[in-house]
Amino acid sequence: MGKRVKWSWTSAIIGAASALATTALLSSKPKDPTFHLISINLTSFKLNLPVLDTDLILNVHVTNPNITAVHYSSTSMSIFYNGSLLGSAEVQAGSQPPKSCQLLRLPARLDGLQLAHHAATFVADVAKREMVLDAAVDIAGAARILWWDHKFKVHVDSRVTVDPVFLDVIDQENKLEMEIFLA
Repeated sequence: MGKRVKWSWTSAIIGAASALATTALLSSKPKDPTFHLISINLTSFKLNLPVLDTDLILNVHVTNPNITAVHYSSTSMSIFYNGSLLGSAEVQAGSQPPKSCQLLRLPARLDGLQLAHHAATFVADVAKREMVLDAAVDIAGAARILWWDHKFKVHVDSRVTVDPVFLDVIDQENKLEMEIFLA
C-alpha cells in the first residue's frame, strides 16, 4: 500500500532544538543599556577673552546587558545649564561586547561666556555646592543577530547634580528611549 518512512528521533530533536534556538534569538527583547557618570576631571582652561572656557573629561560607565555586541557611530552630547547650551562632549565611534561594561572617557568643553550669562545662579550654586546640569545625546548603531544587522537609536536625557568646587557627582538621573529598526 504505502511506502514506510523511517523515523529518526535524533533528527527530530536536532530540528526542534534548532527551531527553538532560532525563535529565541529572533524574538528576544533587547534590554536598555545603562549609563552612569562616574567622575569629572578638569583638564585645562582656555582663555577666550573676556571669559575662560573649561575642558573636562567625563568618565561614563556604560553597560550592555544584551546577548549581542553593539557597534555605534560617533556623536556629540549637548550639556545644558539653567536651560542654556553650556557645552558639548564628543562620543567616539566604537563597539561594546555582549553582557559587558566599559568606561568611556568623553572630552568636553564648557563655554565660559554661556556660564557668564548665568553668573548670579552659578555663584549661588557654588555657595550651596550643588550645580544641576542636563545632558542629551542620540546614539545610533547596529547590533548583529545571526546574519542580520539590526539598526538602533538610543536617546539619553541625563540630569546630574555636581559639586562645582570639587567636581564630584552628587546625584544623577538618566532616562533613555531605544528604537530598533527591523527593516
